[in-house]
Amino acid sequence: MKKIKFIDPLFKKTSKIVALSVLVLSIFLIYVMVKYSIPSIQKFGLKFLFSTKWDPVIENFGALPFIYGTIVSSLLALIIAVPLSLGIAIYLSEIAPLWIREPLSFLIELLAAIPSVIYGIWGIFVLAPILRNYVQPFLSKFFGFLPIFSGDYYGVGMMTAGIILSIMIIPTISSVSRDIFLSVPNDQREAAMSLGATQWETIRLSVLKYAKPGVIGAIILGLGRALGETMAVTMVIGNKPEISASLFAPSYTMASVIANEFTEATSDLYISTLIELGLVLFILTFILNMIARLLVWSVSNKLKGMIRE
Repeated sequence: MKKIKFIDPLFKKTSKIVALSVLVLSIFLIYVMVKYSIPSIQKFGLKFLFSTKWDPVIENFGALPFIYGTIVSSLLALIIAVPLSLGIAIYLSEIAPLWIREPLSFLIELLAAIPSVIYGIWGIFVLAPILRNYVQPFLSKFFGFLPIFSGDYYGVGMMTAGIILSIMIIPTISSVSRDIFLSVPNDQREAAMSLGATQWETIRLSVLKYAKPGVIGAIILGLGRALGETMAVTMVIGNKPEISASLFAPSYTMASVIANEFTEATSDLYISTLIELGLVLFILTFILNMIARLLVWSVSNKLKGMIRE
C-alpha cells in the first residue's frame, strides 16, 4: 500500500509536468521568434503584412505574396481533398466489405509516411508535364474567360502545388474521419434503418450528422498540414513572389521562402524578416486552430441539444 501511495502522486506530478511542458515550449517558440523579429517589425511595422515588394538587394520586404500563396494553395488543397477524403472514409467505414477494409486503410495511411520530397519529385517529373501538356491547355481553351484559368501555363504553379498538397492531406483527413465514423454507435444506424431509411439516408442522417464535429477537426488537421508543408510545395509552386488570380501562375508560400532563402540571408534585417515570416505563419496556424475549436464546440453543442430534445 505504501508503494502504491508513493507511485500515484509521482505519476500525477509527472503527467502534469509533461502536459505543461507543451505550453512552455510554445511560449518559448513565440518568445524566440518575436525577439529575433524585432528589427524587421521596427523597420516595416504593419506595412510588412500588406506590401508586395520583396527585394533583398535594397532590403525592401513585404509578406503579402507569401501570405496569399500560403492561403490559396491550402484552400485549393482542401477543395480537392475534402470530398475525396470523406468519400474514402465513408466507403471504408460503411460500405466496403471486411476483407478489403484493412488493406485499403493500410495503403491510405502509407501515403502519409511518404517523405514530402518524394511528392515533390513526382510533382516535377509526372504531374507538372501532365498539367502543362493536357489539363491546363484544356482549361485555358474552354474556361479561359475565368481569371483563375487565364494566362500562360508552365506546369509548375499554384495549381500544381494545390494538387500535391491535396494528395498529401488526404491520408490525414480520411483516416481521422474513418475512425470517427466507426465510433458512431450502431444504434444510430439501426434506428434509421428501422424507419425505412436507405443506406445513403442512414449514412447522411445518422453517421455524417453525428460525426460532424470530428470531421471538422479532421479537416482542420489537414489544413494545418497544408499550411506548413515546405519541400514538396517549394519544388512545384514556381517560387515567384507575385500575386496572380490565375492558378497557372507561379507563386510562393511562407514556408517555401523561408526554406529557400534562409541560407542566402546575409544581413541581420534579412534574417529577421524571414523569422518574422515564420512568426506570421505560426500566428495564422494558431488562429485557424482556434476557429476550428470554436466550430467544433458550436456544432457539438447543437448536436447535444438535438439529442436531448
